[in-house]
Amino acid sequence: MSQANRDGRPAESIRATAAGRDHPRLRAARLGLWLLVALLAARQVAVVLATPRGERLTDLETWVGPNGVLHVNGSLYDSTRFTGTPFNGLVLKPLTRSAEQALGWGWTFGTLLLVVALGVLAARALPQPVGRRTALLATPVAISLLMISLPVRNALWLGQTSIIPVLLVLLGCFAAHGQRTSGLLIGLAAALQPTLLLFTPLLWCTGRRGAALSAGATFAACTGLAWAVMPADSYRYWVHHLAGAGLGGPADGLANQSLHGALLRLGLSGPLEIALFLALGAAVAVLALRRAVRYFRDGQLLLAVAVTGCAAIAVSPTAWQHQLLWVLLAAVGRVGTRSSDRYVWPAAVVLVMTLPTKALFPDMTSLDPLRTNGVLLAALAAAVALPFLSRTSPYYRAPKPAEYAPAVPTRFRRVPLVPFLRRALTRPNLLLELLLIRVTYAGYSEVRLAATGGSNAAGRAEAEEHGMQVHDLERALHIDVERWVNHTVARIDPLREFFDFYYTSFHFAVPLTVLALLYWRRPAQYRWARSALGLATLLALAGFWLYPLAPPRLMPTLGFIDTVHGVQDFSQPDYGTLTHLTNQYAAMPSLHFGWSLWCGVVIAVLARRRWAKALGLLHPLCTLCAIVATGNHWVLDAVGGAVVVAAGFGLTYLLSGPRPPVGAATEEPDRRPTLDPVRG
Repeated sequence: MSQANRDGRPAESIRATAAGRDHPRLRAARLGLWLLVALLAARQVAVVLATPRGERLTDLETWVGPNGVLHVNGSLYDSTRFTGTPFNGLVLKPLTRSAEQALGWGWTFGTLLLVVALGVLAARALPQPVGRRTALLATPVAISLLMISLPVRNALWLGQTSIIPVLLVLLGCFAAHGQRTSGLLIGLAAALQPTLLLFTPLLWCTGRRGAALSAGATFAACTGLAWAVMPADSYRYWVHHLAGAGLGGPADGLANQSLHGALLRLGLSGPLEIALFLALGAAVAVLALRRAVRYFRDGQLLLAVAVTGCAAIAVSPTAWQHQLLWVLLAAVGRVGTRSSDRYVWPAAVVLVMTLPTKALFPDMTSLDPLRTNGVLLAALAAAVALPFLSRTSPYYRAPKPAEYAPAVPTRFRRVPLVPFLRRALTRPNLLLELLLIRVTYAGYSEVRLAATGGSNAAGRAEAEEHGMQVHDLERALHIDVERWVNHTVARIDPLREFFDFYYTSFHFAVPLTVLALLYWRRPAQYRWARSALGLATLLALAGFWLYPLAPPRLMPTLGFIDTVHGVQDFSQPDYGTLTHLTNQYAAMPSLHFGWSLWCGVVIAVLARRRWAKALGLLHPLCTLCAIVATGNHWVLDAVGGAVVVAAGFGLTYLLSGPRPPVGAATEEPDRRPTLDPVRG
């Protein structure tokens, strides 16, 4: 399989040519990426080995612990949490007690070496021809993505061997010399992880029948050897537990990202669930193999292997998180004909494989099927759904380029500082934008909470001290109007209800509406406005981190009334009804006011009618009244919000230059056909 390049040129010559044209900036980028790889590896080692024994490498304890495989006299499955095949136990059980002392260090460093080898193989297996930049940067990028992926982090933390089967398959497909050796390596991988037998029909259908026969024979020999040595364990694994089903954690647990686990989480059980799982699994396997054969014949060998591996995840009775690396390899597939669409699939794969699902999907009951099956859905999409481009497609190497607005003259010679951030006229990919917004907000929420040490009680004293500082400063400036406004509004029920509703309802609704309208009607202006909002929010996070501040309603000695949350119990560290899941001391700067000011500026600048401009400017004024009247912010918090918004617009200007002027020439171009003046 490794010799099947369709362009007739060996991969090494291409990489040598690319390296010969190396550019200083590319060399610097490559060096930086390798430094990143070293830092990630050092961090992984530090995290694992700095954790007390007994809390790290917990799955490794299934081998070396007091009740582990090395020390039990009976069945392998009488030990703690062992879920591997009998052949797995047969191979690894000869580890001796003398190796146990250094096993933590040796296992961790050995796993890191396996990850590096996996990244090198994946980078070398990219479809040819590859460009100069790809040839130079692919290996460190691949290793970095593997390092930060959840399967590798789990494998390092738990002491798992799940990287070995993936590495054996890649070695068999891309590095082995001769079909027998290739089949031997893939057969060994299947003996360790049985669903990898799906690679046998892939080999057969792609003309490598010798490798397919060798793989099948190796699997049968390894399994037969284990059965001869350990008949009771083999019967227990293959018959009683149906190839491992039921071993380990609950099959309906969130960690099991197979079709079987998804059906159980949907509430199905018994013969109906088993029949449906077998039917769906067979359909996925057939469709995935047909697609894999097509990509193999197209010269996309790594994609063919990744598609088959994703199918193996779906059809496995249990596919635990540390066994899901195949999805990350599927990122090499190219989807979409526009340049703005090209990054959606790789970005989605990287996010799914590196972030917890709660960061990708909001905590809504209707989204539970997506949140609990995120990796499975990605695997199914790669295996049976996504229309990956063929190398014969004209858009494979050259997607439709985006159209850009003409450069706007600036007063400063070096603006924009980042020239490639040009103002695109075409609408960005919606899915990518939604992923960006969701992940950014999830990170924003986590940083807000971490700013007080992970709980409101942890930062209470410092936040109240800062609250007194702000209060004293406002008194010195004669702008301490919060208490008067708060008590006045609290006595007038209609006014209090209006400001409570405004505070709780408009904070997210108005910015999202503005973004949606800009995306649909003004795509060029959308990019400008979105960038300014994102930069302002990042600057606000720095403020939350550096200066935790108690809002007026959480200053028990000043007599403010919390009109939104009601009376708080200040004898309790968490103030009774306040939740632990959000930072109540993220008051400076006020993003309630900052986001509303952003909306007002954008509407005032881009709206064509005066009444719309006036309505846009009215929103930050109403928000300012609401945050003060409800006791949720100081006046100076609003000043801080205005500062970060101004800085967001300023940084956007410096980085990417002035925004395109408002007008028909800067919006989504009209692609309707026009009459030819000569031909009529």
